[in-house]
Amino acid sequence: MMMGSEKMNNPMEIEDKNIEKTKISLMRILVEKQDPSSKEVEDGKLRRFLRARDLDVEKASNMFLKYLNWKRNFVPNGSISPSEIRHEIQQNKMFLQGWDKKGRPIALLLAARHFQHEGGVDEFKRFIVYLFDKIITRMPPGQEKFIVIGDLKGWGYANSDIRAYLAALSLVQDYYPERLEKLFVVHAPYIFMTAWKVVYPFIDPKTRKKIIFVDNKSLKSTLLEEIDESQLPATLGGKLELVPIHNS
Repeated sequence: MMMGSEKMNNPMEIEDKNIEKTKISLMRILVEKQDPSSKEVEDGKLRRFLRARDLDVEKASNMFLKYLNWKRNFVPNGSISPSEIRHEIQQNKMFLQGWDKKGRPIALLLAARHFQHEGGVDEFKRFIVYLFDKIITRMPPGQEKFIVIGDLKGWGYANSDIRAYLAALSLVQDYYPERLEKLFVVHAPYIFMTAWKVVYPFIDPKTRKKIIFVDNKSLKSTLLEEIDESQLPATLGGKLELVPIHNS
């Protein structure tokens, strides 16, 4: 007889986990055969790529091998140095701000501070990788995802940068899958929708579900559903002062 304090496991959940575990093992065999360096990769990373491809082992393996090749070529030193992204840092537009109610780190983008510069899209891509790696190092044990708040207050055509938007989208979808939990877009002006219509077709269905445009009238209440006031930036009605990413 089962005691009242014992918790029954959901048979479906156990089966799903076992299927996923088996597929991770199959995926590991495939990727290690083609790229021996993948032997050092933990199961959690393989799992994220597997989930991004709906547990299709072949598709996930191809995606992961593409990632390894990209990482070797784009980040040969293993990480991005601030000296490689000096124009981006000078714009002082990205901040790391606290954690949401589930312990996911929060990044805040002030989009009106973004302008194209002589470093071009390549420097912007290095900046995004620098950002993601900074966020990931802040994750508590057991947490894999992060929150981004994109504040478009003051955004105008001078800030529009379609190539940069598409580059960031490619990075989060192709090389950092299952990392973004939600992107809250706040203070979006009507003219931003012109740029949004260009970018939208390139967003995969899974990522689309994570992007939330927040109405100004319900801004604070919407954010408070996910984030405690003590962890919200002061610019959005919270209590945290802004901390630039390069100082975090």
